[in-house]
Amino acid sequence: MAVPSSPPVPAPFTTRLALGLVGVLIAALTSGINDRVTEISLADILGIYGLGHDQGTWISSVYSAAEVSAMLIAPWFAVTFSLRRFAIVATFAFTLFGAIIPFAPNLESLVSLRVLQGLAGGALPPLLMTAALRFLPWHIKLYGLSAYALTATFGPNLAMPLAALWAEGADWRMVFWQIIPTGLLGAALIAYGLPQDPLRLERFRQADWRGMLLGVAGLSMLVIALTQGERLDWLSSPLITTLLLGAAICIPLFLLNEWFHPLPLFKLQLLQRRNFAYGLITLILFLFVAMAGSGIPASYLTQIQGYRPLQTMPTALIIALPQLVIAPLVALLINRNWVDSRYVIAFGLLLLTVACLGGSLITSEWIRDDFYLLQILHTIGQPLVVVPLLMNATSVIQPVEGPFASSMVNTLRGLSSVMAASALENFVTHREHFHSNVLLDGVASRMPTLDPMQTAQATSVLARQVREQAYVLSFSDAFLAVLAVISVLLVILLTLPKRAYPPQPPVPT
Repeated sequence: MAVPSSPPVPAPFTTRLALGLVGVLIAALTSGINDRVTEISLADILGIYGLGHDQGTWISSVYSAAEVSAMLIAPWFAVTFSLRRFAIVATFAFTLFGAIIPFAPNLESLVSLRVLQGLAGGALPPLLMTAALRFLPWHIKLYGLSAYALTATFGPNLAMPLAALWAEGADWRMVFWQIIPTGLLGAALIAYGLPQDPLRLERFRQADWRGMLLGVAGLSMLVIALTQGERLDWLSSPLITTLLLGAAICIPLFLLNEWFHPLPLFKLQLLQRRNFAYGLITLILFLFVAMAGSGIPASYLTQIQGYRPLQTMPTALIIALPQLVIAPLVALLINRNWVDSRYVIAFGLLLLTVACLGGSLITSEWIRDDFYLLQILHTIGQPLVVVPLLMNATSVIQPVEGPFASSMVNTLRGLSSVMAASALENFVTHREHFHSNVLLDGVASRMPTLDPMQTAQATSVLARQVREQAYVLSFSDAFLAVLAVISVLLVILLTLPKRAYPPQPPVPT
């Protein structure tokens, strides 16, 4: 039998501890931004190395697989080696690998370094939630959770402007080196501010090694299959078939193991608490909705209007920068007993619904300015959803359960981010093919009425116009698909969560 984990002695909340938590926040935000910036800048990186697109996709795939795997196991190692010690090592390693990646001489070394950086970077977001649940006193806990919400709202939207800045206005190596100042600052603040717990090496005798093996293997295979599936034509590829089969075997065995293990990585029994289950499900689906605020407008402006990254930058900044103010304001709002956070979430979903309905009216004449109103709705709506759902989810979690909750939330969030990006790309591609065929069939029926000379002259122009209109229709369909996801979120909101109240002062004993 495993020895029950005793809760750490609560540390008094001081300015020094607050600076340590800021360091964890900086490290987690840096990790998330780095992931998106390198993915957006992948084409430029491949050009520097003289690599093709097919080779380059593995750079992103292995990073994502390593990142999600690290999210699964990081909280366990943080408890075992101490949160402070593990966070310093992970942050410094993440920064170090970023510094040396531009010197990689070939594809093999580049991929290897990205795997190592993914392992270090993926460990950081779970540490932020673990630290917030453990150290923040009741009266400011919601503000700490609003800071965690920035990793879902602020970080991803800031990545696009940074990628544009480095690609067009600076050295390409800044794509990797941008993390050095914030990484070193985060590590220094963590070392200064977080209290040092003793080593708990006895936990190695109780470790869930089987769960680690099954979970890491299953998640890695699933992530690689999702990121490579469309390129390799899914089940037509023996590699993708093998990866999906392996994931289908490992992940159920992992979940079965976690249910019965005395010291699991995932404490699945937490899902019996309705508010935690609600928060987990909603956060997963929300990442699909967030793609409508960043991914769809950027893809449209790039493919239809031919915008460069610097020209699309304002559409992302208009969401990213206000989060620094809006997220704490939402925390201030729901930190009132008379405010039912479920109504706040519903209002946020309503704003996102209006944004998606507006986006579905997109035409080939839209330019950047036409997206600004939709982006403003996302700017307000996203934190109105994320911050209250974090309050709902964590209201039923005790500090000693923080590592379990953090592992579950961040692992599934990382996996769903990969799924959302893959789903958007595949959806737009297949809908574009569908609309192209429909439009070409309609045009072909009228082509015989034209003389051969007119037909030859019109072919190239026609092909370009058909492709453009097909993409516009596919982006409209993507907004409607996101609207369907919001409808599911509303149904879940009406049926699953209970009323949650802001954190309360501890009862004297």
